[in-house]
Amino acid sequence: MENLLSIFVKSVFVENMVFAYFLGMCSYLAVSKTVKTAMGLGLAVIFVELITVPVNFLILKYLLSPGALVWLSPALAEVDLSFLSFIMYIAVIASMVQLVEMVVEKFAPALYSSLGIFLPLIAVNCAIMGASLFMQERAFLHVGEAAVYGLGAGVGWLLAIVAIAAIREKLAYSNIPAPLRGLGITFIITGLMAFSFLSFMGIQL
Repeated sequence: MENLLSIFVKSVFVENMVFAYFLGMCSYLAVSKTVKTAMGLGLAVIFVELITVPVNFLILKYLLSPGALVWLSPALAEVDLSFLSFIMYIAVIASMVQLVEMVVEKFAPALYSSLGIFLPLIAVNCAIMGASLFMQERAFLHVGEAAVYGLGAGVGWLLAIVAIAAIREKLAYSNIPAPLRGLGITFIITGLMAFSFLSFMGIQL
């Protein structure tokens, strides 16, 4: 249980997808103009991460890793399909994003309209793909660890985009120098927030 808590806290704060690795920046910058749309996209990212990371873990462990197919036949012990990991990860991510898009369009058409093209673009959001690749790199022992990591990665991305959206709403009433308005001041604030998140690296779990 402590190990799962450690994985979750690290993925949210220490290894935040936005502030530690700067992944998913296109959606982060484009959809963070209001808290409402940022929250909607963040929740969609959490759902996709929570499903795709453990599914990709199972695909890697039982289908793609060297010797993973031994459960089918001892003759397949030497088979290595790890070169297919990228395309398999993308297929799983695209399927989940399509499901999310249909659900949001059905039950929250206003949110669907406000998110626009960035909802289907979750399929190519590098934060989503990055979570699966980091999962592979960290060699988690079981699917529970992968699921917790996926949840933490999604929550971390949600935290980042909602935080910058709240700040950007306040900036609308601020006297910002003309050259820095818009994305300029957003990049500066993102850098400062990234510095602040470095303090979490001192957490001992």
